[in-house]
Amino acid sequence: MRGRRGDRMTINIQEHMAINVCPGPIRPIRQISDYFPRRGPGPEGGGGGFGEAPARLAPLALAPPAALFGATTPEDGAEVDSYDSDDTTALGMLEFDLLYDQASCTLHCSILRAKGLKPMDFNGLADPYVKLHLLPGACKANKLKTKTQRNTLNPVWNEDLTYSGITDDDITHKVLRISVCDEDKLSHNEFIGEIRVPLRRLKPSQKKHFNICLERQVPLASPSSMSAALRGISCYLKELEQVQQGPGLLEERGRILLSLSYSSRRRGLLVGIMRCAHLAAMDVNGYSDPYVKTYLRPDVDKKSKHKTCVKKKTLNPEFNEEFFYEMELSTLATKTLEVTVWDYDIGKSNDFIGGVSLGPGARGEARKHWSDCLRQPDAALERWHTLTSELPPAAGALPSA
Repeated sequence: MRGRRGDRMTINIQEHMAINVCPGPIRPIRQISDYFPRRGPGPEGGGGGFGEAPARLAPLALAPPAALFGATTPEDGAEVDSYDSDDTTALGMLEFDLLYDQASCTLHCSILRAKGLKPMDFNGLADPYVKLHLLPGACKANKLKTKTQRNTLNPVWNEDLTYSGITDDDITHKVLRISVCDEDKLSHNEFIGEIRVPLRRLKPSQKKHFNICLERQVPLASPSSMSAALRGISCYLKELEQVQQGPGLLEERGRILLSLSYSSRRRGLLVGIMRCAHLAAMDVNGYSDPYVKTYLRPDVDKKSKHKTCVKKKTLNPEFNEEFFYEMELSTLATKTLEVTVWDYDIGKSNDFIGGVSLGPGARGEARKHWSDCLRQPDAALERWHTLTSELPPAAGALPSA
């Protein structure tokens, strides 16, 4: 390039670059489509020659996030996530169904399939499986797991996992955490991604379909690795949460399924200890050796104690045992049934896991179950009850088996 005759103009290097790096507002870079005619309906669609760029570019119309993934509009009952992040979509997508059966107090989780999982092994594939946890709660007590699919990034499980003892209160407050992991026999299993679904999004007896991108979840630092300041903040937030929830809040230790029936023919109360779910782990191996004791208070003669057998190394034991208390219905109305769950230990005192009291002085579901039993003789009524950390005073003096 020349200016006047004999003078050579110096060209700055920035003029040879595609992007103007000079300070100031960033100028738009021409796209390759700017050099081709835009033919379409309307007066602006047919103007311009083949090599003529349009004078003014129309703004780019972005499609909705679901369309970017090729997803269609979800039907009724379907839930499709709309993440638009490479960090998220690179982990893959998980398809599953959830159904809350209010009549049987169960939560059915159907793990269907996953697509486009992140490669975790040296062969560019993975050995994925799915874990379920109910939060908040003890991880070991409520963990459910699918089988492992080998050497695939698009696994198909079609497995049904079921939680028992799920109440309406759980649906309101709990969150289902669904984690996808890669199984490694030579080392620790690797985390791929997770999804957290608040159970309040479910409607009773209505199956809900989900097809959601997996997320990365940054783990919180352990208390040993936290600084003193962070530990102080953590304790403060924990205390603040307890104050907001209420001073009389009791720690939940699991669930127990009880059956009550007053027999008019035998003139007595029949108590059925059916099963427990999501018990707190009391042993170092992450499990418990639970058994159940029942008392009918007040117990002047101290003859109302009944005890089930011990179930080894489980947090979801099934007992299916029945106990009978011979008593008139009018007298039974003044009694209180105390049910406690214990962890059996050899050579030392047994550990208290949790308990519940049913009677005229109880509250909520426990009181309703007791009153329904008295009003409906000869009818077997099964209800789930929450075990709390409150130890009945009389039971506290009986820690042995």
